[in-house]
Amino acid sequence: MEHSSLVIATCEGVHQYLRWSARKRTDGSDMKALFLAGGMGTRLQPLTDNLPKPMVPILNKPLLERTIFNLKKCGISEMVISTCYHPEYIEEYFGNGSKFDLNINYIVEENPMGTGGAIKMAEKYFEESFLVFNSDILSDIDLSKMIDFHKSKKALATIAVTEVQDPSMYGVIEYDSNGYAITFKEKPKAEETTSKSINAGIYIFEPEIFDEIASDRAVSIERETFPYLLDHNLKISIYKSGSYWMDIGTIQKYRQAHWDIMSGKCKLVDCDFNSEHISFGKNVTINPSAVIVGPAYIGDNVIVGAKAEINHSVIGNNVFVGDESKIVGSVIWNDIVISPSATLVDAVVTASSFEDNEIKLLSALTIIEPLITKKLLGGKIEQLPINLKARKDDKN
Repeated sequence: MEHSSLVIATCEGVHQYLRWSARKRTDGSDMKALFLAGGMGTRLQPLTDNLPKPMVPILNKPLLERTIFNLKKCGISEMVISTCYHPEYIEEYFGNGSKFDLNINYIVEENPMGTGGAIKMAEKYFEESFLVFNSDILSDIDLSKMIDFHKSKKALATIAVTEVQDPSMYGVIEYDSNGYAITFKEKPKAEETTSKSINAGIYIFEPEIFDEIASDRAVSIERETFPYLLDHNLKISIYKSGSYWMDIGTIQKYRQAHWDIMSGKCKLVDCDFNSEHISFGKNVTINPSAVIVGPAYIGDNVIVGAKAEINHSVIGNNVFVGDESKIVGSVIWNDIVISPSATLVDAVVTASSFEDNEIKLLSALTIIEPLITKKLLGGKIEQLPINLKARKDDKN
């Protein structure tokens, strides 16, 4: 027997194993997906002060939308989104999914239920194999290959892993030569593991996984459920994708994700750049004396004034860039007016407008948001005071 080496401690375990092993796996076109989108994104504040982390824009579209497009590419059109923090933003944007040619359902955690608890709450939507995504990651993983891998391994769960140089801040997975998990170690010291493979937050489960998750409390799938499965000799296969992966956990990583997309390191659907690594949206007007240096992404309905310079930056939709202004290494959100002669260096700008030509923004990794807009207007500010709702991000 192919699985004769598998030891299961109880009769219940034997029966469960036979059920999910014998059942025909769904192919990718029939598979549904669950997005875990309930986190508060505290490390990404102030961008997430009033916005769920999965909704922060990546090249002018929400991070969650970028991930959903990757699933659509594989033929997946039915999904469930688990929300908690500001669920209204996500539901209002995606609706029932019809405008994206999708079918979307929602579950709302009144209190944070953890990754396992959120998965358990979605049980009624999944009767076959299903995908699960942590919605705070950016990846161009080929899900079709992961689905094929999962089917071939006949495991209860498959975890995508990615390699990092320093795994001490992550959950590390050690696995055998056949590609099955052996142990999970949470934030190990260097001498405690030789593995550099970490949990990428992308899973495929058989529906029998629900039997192993408590329904009356918060549960961590990573710290509780996975170790439990190993303790009961249920197989977890490990998928090494080798694809791009980024945890959008800090402002620095948020900015880096944009540069990785524009440079071609991360390949996403609907992100096309010309030979100079520049992408232009619709209805863009650029003064002939302005300079655009790639990589750069220019959104829809953008006006760039005379002698303005945009270098290695992302410009949102409906943005006006004033004459002789300079934008370098920055991410500008939608609906922003950049005043003439303003200088933005290594900034993320979310405020509604800058209208005073005396404003100079020079501090690295500065976050500007609507709360301080009134402080900026009419003031001659050479560098933003950090005690306002602006800050430097010192985290990696």
